[in-house]
Amino acid sequence: MTASSGAHSPGSDLLPPPVAFAYGRHTWKEVVHLLLDLPAALLGFLYAVISVVLGAGLAVTVIGLPLLAAGLMGARRIGSWERARARVLLGVQVEEPSPLRAGRRQDGFFPWLWTTLKDPVGWRSVLYSVIRLPWGVLTFTLTLVSLFVLWPVLGYLVRGLANVDRAMVRGLLSPSGELERRIAELESDRGVVVDTAAADLRRIERDLHDGAQARLVALAMGLGLAKEKLLDDPETAALMVGEAHGEVKLALQELRDLARGIHPAVLTDRGLDAALSAIASRCTVPVKVNADLDERPAEAIEGIAYFTVSELLQNVSKHSGARTATVEVWRSGARLLIQVRDDGRGGARLDGGTGMAGLADRLGAVDGLFTVDSPPGAGTTVTAELPWRERASAGGGAPAGRGRSAGKRSTGAGENPRKRR
Repeated sequence: MTASSGAHSPGSDLLPPPVAFAYGRHTWKEVVHLLLDLPAALLGFLYAVISVVLGAGLAVTVIGLPLLAAGLMGARRIGSWERARARVLLGVQVEEPSPLRAGRRQDGFFPWLWTTLKDPVGWRSVLYSVIRLPWGVLTFTLTLVSLFVLWPVLGYLVRGLANVDRAMVRGLLSPSGELERRIAELESDRGVVVDTAAADLRRIERDLHDGAQARLVALAMGLGLAKEKLLDDPETAALMVGEAHGEVKLALQELRDLARGIHPAVLTDRGLDAALSAIASRCTVPVKVNADLDERPAEAIEGIAYFTVSELLQNVSKHSGARTATVEVWRSGARLLIQVRDDGRGGARLDGGTGMAGLADRLGAVDGLFTVDSPPGAGTTVTAELPWRERASAGGGAPAGRGRSAGKRSTGAGENPRKRR
């Protein structure tokens, strides 16, 4: 051994490296979660048992059931905390259940009480809190022992226990599948449909009051004056009757326009192709209509499609500054697709105050989709998608051969959108 190497001890090359934590951050997050299981489970168990037992025990009194309902609402909150803990420490991405829809405010206290007492989310949270206590004791004990005694198997043991925790969170604290989400969507859509119907009724009432009704009142007054002058001044009476005749024509035209706004006759008799061509002819911008439909969709879907295109073409006339526009309608499987394009200034938005948000809500109420692509200065493309839903074969609509859109018909040249897709 040389002098330069004499400074090192003979066994220095066999010393181990510095002590380091051998497990990654995911394992340590699982360890933290499992150690927190016991205090969290203890608090949840105490809350669940006290609230349920106390509420059930006092059910024969006035405050029993309300106390139980309040306990279930609190259990929902515990479930929310547990989902948040699992997201942070276990990486479990569980959606929050839909809010408790405890009846309308005007329905009073008892609908709220009944809805809360049969809330499945609250009861599953109670069950989770009860069964977590023995599990929390087990996980806390095994994790703590492994940290100090069973270090080589810590990672495997912790991963297995954490996977059981993940399964419990997904099984008991997740929403009750697609059904619950669908119910929430349908309840929301029902509100949209009710609001839309109420708005339409108010519009019809306003149009009748300000239009045809006012004109008919003036007509009745004019005919009354003409009747008084019929013997004394026949010429003036004849002039007044002539004016009344003109008022009748105007009132009839207003009633026809109102009826067309409710459900146009051309749509009932000839289908979407002819009805959309009629809309396009009234637009202030030249519009090409390209309809490729071999049969007619359900009447309700047909009506929604008609009024959607009608409102979009009104926007083109009023707001777009476009020189031309195109309407394309086609069927893709079980869906009816509509696309309205213009070469205007663009910049349209769903929240832009042009009624597009209302259109999106109406389409969403029937499982439809509504998208707007409108870059500034590059025109606007609106795409609407509706469920097809077969037309009723008896008692509704025109016969198959007469009321159809009769294949592909176009009022102008245009590329079939199905070929672009």
